[in-house]
Amino acid sequence: IKLLYKIEDELEMTTVCHRPEGLEQLEAQTNFTKRELQVLYRGFKNECPSGVVNEETFKQIYAQFFPHGDASMYAHYLFNAFDTAQNGSVKFEDFVMALSILLRGTVHEKLRWTFNLYDINKDGYINKEEMMDIVKAIYDMMGKYTYPVLKEDAPRQHVEVFFQKMDKNKDGVVTLDEFIESCQEDANIMRSLQLFENVM
Repeated sequence: IKLLYKIEDELEMTTVCHRPEGLEQLEAQTNFTKRELQVLYRGFKNECPSGVVNEETFKQIYAQFFPHGDASMYAHYLFNAFDTAQNGSVKFEDFVMALSILLRGTVHEKLRWTFNLYDINKDGYINKEEMMDIVKAIYDMMGKYTYPVLKEDAPRQHVEVFFQKMDKNKDGVVTLDEFIESCQEDANIMRSLQLFENVM
């Protein structure tokens, strides 16, 4: 959440003169203005002078925001969700498209993006193991200070409850439609997803 606030602050406060190529196209494809895209581009180039981020760099940047926990696994899953071409690198365009959804997207767009994050093997379904992997990564990242009284099996219990609610037809996998429907009809799930989305 600190990352999101930092980005929003920079969008509010900064003006830049630098204009990356393809800005008009990105402006049309995202919910950012040209000036906001310039600010984001400057920040991106500052962290990643080559213009692309590999997974190791992404993990290092992300770890700074979660000093009390181990963010490496969650950063790995997050990187894969940003890396839409699945080629091991995230370009500015990938970064901005994801950020546009997470900061300014509709509920439906955010849920679709979150589904994609949980669908680790990209087969169009979320199985219980995938949900377990993501939830455990989130617990690891938030660290002992955030969840001091949690028992070892807390992530599994969390997943059991979520999965039962989401797997409407009890076929052992959650489809995009089941995921979106479950989230939208259950205020608790929406709150939990919001909590997890905020770690972005």
